[in-house]
Amino acid sequence: MTSTRPASTNLHPRRALVVLGAVIAATGVWAVVRQVGGIDLAVATAAGPAVVGLPAVVLTALAAGLAGWAVLAGLERWTHRPYRTWRVLAAGVLVLSLLGPVANALSPASTGGLIALHVAVGAALMALPGRR
Repeated sequence: MTSTRPASTNLHPRRALVVLGAVIAATGVWAVVRQVGGIDLAVATAAGPAVVGLPAVVLTALAAGLAGWAVLAGLERWTHRPYRTWRVLAAGVLVLSLLGPVANALSPASTGGLIALHVAVGAALMALPGRR
């Protein structure tokens, strides 16, 4: 008799690496836009204009990654096609998230940089591995 290991044995470390990859991707985009391009990622807030700094980029990417991981885990528990549902949901959230930079960025350059950040994180998180 052969014992089989569940498909999720190595799932947590792989998902953690994807979340870390999303944070690294966001950091890389921020560095290129801000440090190489010299673009301030300025947005309008209720308190006035604000510049999106590296700590905000890292924490937001990490929060999005952990939230995505939790949603995917819930989908695996409660739906029949969790990974397909995850990809559709993640793509929808990415598209909706682009409304933020379009509506709140203070310059075309900021808009482009913020969109690049959103796409980098969203694309990385769509790669969260599912149980197969």
